[in-house]
Amino acid sequence: MRNAVKIDELIITSDNSGAIGQKEQDVVQVPDEMTSYFSARVNFLEQLANFSKPTDLILLNFSSDAAWQRYISGIQKFFEEVNVEFPRISGSTETNIPTLQSGVGITMIGKQFRNEKTVENLHWYSYGMPLVGEQLLATPEQVADVKKVYQAFNEGLIEQVMPVGSKGVLHELENLGVMSQNSFPYDETVSAGPSTVVLLGVEQNQMVEVEQFFENYLHSIK
Repeated sequence: MRNAVKIDELIITSDNSGAIGQKEQDVVQVPDEMTSYFSARVNFLEQLANFSKPTDLILLNFSSDAAWQRYISGIQKFFEEVNVEFPRISGSTETNIPTLQSGVGITMIGKQFRNEKTVENLHWYSYGMPLVGEQLLATPEQVADVKKVYQAFNEGLIEQVMPVGSKGVLHELENLGVMSQNSFPYDETVSAGPSTVVLLGVEQNQMVEVEQFFENYLHSIK
């Protein structure tokens, strides 16, 4: 179990963003739809890492009434792109106090469809490049494609998915007990922002097919 709470067969994950959006004092200026899109993306990958499919979503909106529908639109866009049924949505908006910077939180509830497997004998790859803020906006093609990850997972090409967050690739590898046998084409200690890098655990007999399937920004770790 990683970055989640498990209650019976339910998996609960969460993600939040602050000072990223359309308000004048936001540190990173992007459409609210983009903020919620990437927050939904992080949550979805955490669900997948725990072998769970999302059924419900709770949206906490600290920005404004007007931002609510923009956040919903970004979430819808993500689920349409990965071709996954849109979860039920509930939530709340802060309307008592106007805020100077944007804030949004998403909690996702999913149903676990299989138990976790051992990762000891898997070969690991990193997919995507670590990007944050303006870097992400400048080079979106370097972001791990979640649609491809989900497709490969469903087709049995990969056994385990591990999204990388603010603590970097090396931190996630240490949690897995994996030691890299190769150098990295990037700084493995820097933040991967909204999981722009995903670790993929692959059976040895699937390695060639996985490398052909993903091609770009796929790096063999062990």
